[in-house]
Amino acid sequence: MPSSRAYPLLEQVDTPEQLRQLDLAQLRQLADELRDYMIRSVSHTGGHLSAGLGTVELTIALHYVYDTPNDRLVWDVGHQSYPHKILTGRRRRFHTLRQKNGLSGFPRREESPYDTFGVGHSSTSISAALGMALAARREAANRKVVAVIGDGAMTAGMAFEALNHAGDLDADLLVVLNDNDMSISPNVGGLSNYLGRILSGKLYSTMREGSKKVLKTMPSPVWELARRMEEHAKGMVVPGTLFEELGFNYAGPIDGHDIEQMIKALRNLRALSGPQFLHIVTRKGKGFAPAEENPCAYHGVTAFDPATGTMRAAKRATPTYTEVFGQWLCDMAGHDERLIGITPAMREGSGMVEFSQQFPDRYFDVGIAEQHAVTLAAGLACEGLKPVVAIYSTFLQRAYDQLIHDVALQNLPVLFAIDRGGLVGPDGATHAGSFDLSFLRCIPNMLLMAPGDENECRQMLSTGFRHNGPAAVRYPRGGGLGTAIDPALTTLPIGKGELRRTGKDVAILAFGAPLGAALTAADMLDATVANMRFIRPLDAELVLQLAASHKLLVTVEDNAVLGGAGSAVNECLAAHGIQVAVLNLGLPDRFLEQASREELLADCGLDADGILRAIQTRLSGTLAIPPAADVNS
Repeated sequence: MPSSRAYPLLEQVDTPEQLRQLDLAQLRQLADELRDYMIRSVSHTGGHLSAGLGTVELTIALHYVYDTPNDRLVWDVGHQSYPHKILTGRRRRFHTLRQKNGLSGFPRREESPYDTFGVGHSSTSISAALGMALAARREAANRKVVAVIGDGAMTAGMAFEALNHAGDLDADLLVVLNDNDMSISPNVGGLSNYLGRILSGKLYSTMREGSKKVLKTMPSPVWELARRMEEHAKGMVVPGTLFEELGFNYAGPIDGHDIEQMIKALRNLRALSGPQFLHIVTRKGKGFAPAEENPCAYHGVTAFDPATGTMRAAKRATPTYTEVFGQWLCDMAGHDERLIGITPAMREGSGMVEFSQQFPDRYFDVGIAEQHAVTLAAGLACEGLKPVVAIYSTFLQRAYDQLIHDVALQNLPVLFAIDRGGLVGPDGATHAGSFDLSFLRCIPNMLLMAPGDENECRQMLSTGFRHNGPAAVRYPRGGGLGTAIDPALTTLPIGKGELRRTGKDVAILAFGAPLGAALTAADMLDATVANMRFIRPLDAELVLQLAASHKLLVTVEDNAVLGGAGSAVNECLAAHGIQVAVLNLGLPDRFLEQASREELLADCGLDADGILRAIQTRLSGTLAIPPAADVNS
């Protein structure tokens, strides 16, 4: 562990107040120690590495210049916030990162007063920071607010909505753009640093504001000429015209790893009022050669060897659902040239790397723009193409209006391949796909499926692709049951489940991933197990058949119980006037913290032992069970 190494400066810094007591000349050594500490810690716990390595100097500079936590510091996404966590009193607990009862992998208000806003999804920082800046203005508080946003997060419309609003307000807000796109790295150097200091300095700001007051008294053609001359002059040397047009005072780009230059620029900007924009350029994975060479591979890592960067891959006997989707996508694309693949910045995570290489002209990564991804798919579908949107469950929440209004309302044939359905584990509540069955099954025209094993996942993808309307296949993170996969592109009869095991008294209706645990529990109970497959349309015939022949129906899903698949069964029984005992098992009515997926399933009672225990408790007489229903009466 990192504690076995010597970190003479870092061990003196448990709070930003202690950081601000260091001499400026000591900060480079502190950055080196902080970077090494983070590499060695994450090598044990896993986590998000590349982004944080690129923000070490920025984090130190921000806490050195700003009076945090009185001054508010808002991080975007959270992947870049590990150095911030270490410097704000959590270094001694950093070895618990992303573990049960440990530190979250993202900023959380409950965890520290320095985490001013909880994050997990991208592009929220400017909106939240603007709200805080407006609150400070209303309270007449002597407080500054800083939003740190990565260049990838700037692809989301929400970021530009916030910029557009902020530039029109007199709020003390600094937006720091952490730009790690290597294409602009030649702009970093002595000239750019010099310009950054000049454009953030008092002399330039005073001259600029004074000239604006004078010129506004002149005829409008003179004012417009001066404004255009300034834009032209700045546009020749800095890419800041867009932000100036939005109402920000732009400074940069400057080298985000030159800590002295950043502190000078930040001190200048902190002294200014109104909306400010600082553009810094950093390198993802900075200071760790494997991450610098392949920052995408080291974006999110498992445990690894800090000396070589070699990751300790978990041994898997079966392919993951993500891999099943990736192979199906390539196979179906080879079979049907109308297939178009779309992802909102999750090519690797969604298993689309091979597809993007084999079919580059049919692959679209739209960036962190989930709303655009869905409506883009709708437009393609209008023209007779067959779009497949590969998206994480938790990210689909951000495009709910587009899903309803642009796809379902028009009954367009768009297939949603929804990865990370249910519990995801160490990423915690922000990334858990806990609600998709609930928010999808209420949408008219939607075909909604959840596979119980890998082969069924492939079959459902084919079923949804060939369906003449919107369809969704929702599958979990990780591997399946080890079921052999049929390479054929076969489909399933829509709205039909199947019996996987026949028993007595108790029937377990499994929706998706909990099928394996349900089968194990059923073996110990001699219970019937139905693999329901479809949430919409529900196999009502199978539900009524089981209600007529069993004393207790147990629905199992890795989705919120409220409004989920179990609720669909309850509604079906009520609609047919059937009275039978029902036990709905699923995710509880609370946000679940980070832990391994296995730990979370056990905590929620969705592993085999938990299902067995819940059924036995129900059968013990806690609640009376009426006789089996007669569907013919």
